[in-house]
Amino acid sequence: MAGHNDKPKAVVLLSGGLDSTTCLALAADQGYECYALTVLYGQRHRAELQAAQRVAAALGVQEHLQMSVNLDAVGGSALTADLEVPKDRDETAMGQGVPITYVPARNTVFLSLALAWAETLEAEHVFIGVNALDYSGYPDCRPEFIMAFENLAALATKMGTEQGRRLKVHAPLIKLSKAQIIQKGVQLGVDYGLTLSCYDPGPDGEPCWSCDSCLLRNKGFAEAGLDDPLLSV
Repeated sequence: MAGHNDKPKAVVLLSGGLDSTTCLALAADQGYECYALTVLYGQRHRAELQAAQRVAAALGVQEHLQMSVNLDAVGGSALTADLEVPKDRDETAMGQGVPITYVPARNTVFLSLALAWAETLEAEHVFIGVNALDYSGYPDCRPEFIMAFENLAALATKMGTEQGRRLKVHAPLIKLSKAQIIQKGVQLGVDYGLTLSCYDPGPDGEPCWSCDSCLLRNKGFAEAGLDDPLLSV
């Protein structure tokens, strides 16, 4: 269903991180009327929400919805429970199995919430910034998962069963390296100084620069031949 100016509507999952911000910029560039969804899932750091608010305002979304789901009640992840966030790991260590920063069922829950809002908005598109290259350890960042969720959405919704309309889950970054994602975002005019990638930020939201996410971000900017604007803050 089209929105204002006959643009197709899209719900875009926005965490305030580098990938989801680039994903939002891509959706806007591709002509979608964007509705940003940020999920407060009980993560230990609220600096993420502030980054998402900055990004949504800068990119001029139609609406920015914030929803809460307390996945911290389930625990099992260094992002929600009182577990140590791994620091200063090399790429070999990062590539070993599913990391402790994996949040059980997070992307399944996020996409389900996005699906609910999309159905209400009569939107047929959801964008998610998952990336299978740098986070190969996360089972819910793989193309097979995205495809399975699309099939689920077709069976689980009124739009799929009664109206014959199929939800499309876009994962435009899924096969890109971090450097390619950054280069694409810079081409679209993304200000990465608004974003936050850190798993363990300080009290004012400053990055730790040594968790897996910070290290991958560093590597991405270096390989893209660019300076990370957060380093000059």
